[in-house]
Amino acid sequence: MEPGTRIALFSGNYNYVRDGANQALNQLVGYLQDVERAKVRVYSPVTATPAFAPAGTLVSVRSVPFPGRPEYRVALGLPRPVREDIARFDPNLFHLSAPDWLGTGAQRLARRLGKPVVASLHTRFETYFDYYGLGWMRRAVERRLSGFYSNSDMIVVPTPALLRDFSGRFGRDRVRLWGRGVDTALFHPGNRSASWRRARGIGDEDIILLFFGRLVLEKGVRAFCETVDALAASGLSVRPLVIGDGPARAEMARLLPAAIFTGQLAGKDLGTAVASADIVINPSVTEAFGNVVLESMAAGLAVVAADVGSATNLVDHGVSGLLSTPGRTASIAGHVGRLILDPAFRIRLQRAAAAAAQAHDWPSASRQAVQAYEVLLGTPRTRREGAFVTSDPWLSPANAGLVRSPAIF
Repeated sequence: MEPGTRIALFSGNYNYVRDGANQALNQLVGYLQDVERAKVRVYSPVTATPAFAPAGTLVSVRSVPFPGRPEYRVALGLPRPVREDIARFDPNLFHLSAPDWLGTGAQRLARRLGKPVVASLHTRFETYFDYYGLGWMRRAVERRLSGFYSNSDMIVVPTPALLRDFSGRFGRDRVRLWGRGVDTALFHPGNRSASWRRARGIGDEDIILLFFGRLVLEKGVRAFCETVDALAASGLSVRPLVIGDGPARAEMARLLPAAIFTGQLAGKDLGTAVASADIVINPSVTEAFGNVVLESMAAGLAVVAADVGSATNLVDHGVSGLLSTPGRTASIAGHVGRLILDPAFRIRLQRAAAAAAQAHDWPSASRQAVQAYEVLLGTPRTRREGAFVTSDPWLSPANAGLVRSPAIF
């Protein structure tokens, strides 16, 4: 990519709540500026209490709290001051990270300006609805997502399973892989601390089961709680450790009164806490990549994860972790029980997991995204200004002046 290339990045959450999506985006922006010598402006909602300092130049977009989930913000489209800022910046390429009002507004603006559009997939929005009694919305949202990706020139996805899926739906020449990395100094087996465990009443021989990530229903918090109960009912002694925060914390605390809740951690505190556990359980089937699985592997934990594409991308079953039948607590508990009763097997998996995690570094992952950019920047634009090819009413030309979406977005 030519030095000085201008990238406009649009995000629904660039740094106000820490999650895997904004971690990847911030790593990418840092790489674009420091290595590729590109110029980047990021357009996103902001708050007065960000989770971390943003990489690059962050431009605030007017937003409101998401109904029922006030920790998240919803950008109110693409207001005139933001459009004017984009015009002054004159980006060579638009990168959209979510199909929200901001992302679809930016997509339309890019089409009017004749600029190439990259869309990146960070979460499986369509999988959330069953957790909130909104399964009836799934089909409409899937149509919306299909329209959003169809009207992007390039789609970057984080796993080979998603690459195959999206290539079949949108064309192999329009889909590229953008993986993820891990900080192997922060997440490292050497950060395990006996004193950290003892300070929390954890014995050297106690088995700590870790839930790590946002405490929300779609991450499988109920399955984690049910697994702990099933293990206790079978006579196995375990201590649950929960690292993270979110609206499901109160329910988890009610279901697991003996659990240790650390809240949201960062930096050395996070690395020490994760490495001081023994087994991580990730029952989620909604992940696009599974950053917490990779981070836990790097920290030397034994992994039990749902057998879905995000986990199979990282875990070699029986070698670097164990894969459970999605949605079946008995399968999760069976795998965890085996790890508890066979310490030698558990240690082999822990060592293999830490070794496997070394293959995932952030510079290599970010370079994959840049390669997708280069395909578009090296190809003349052929789309007619403002042209849309879609059956999705949310993105039709008739709605060009109005940004609308279902409530979830």
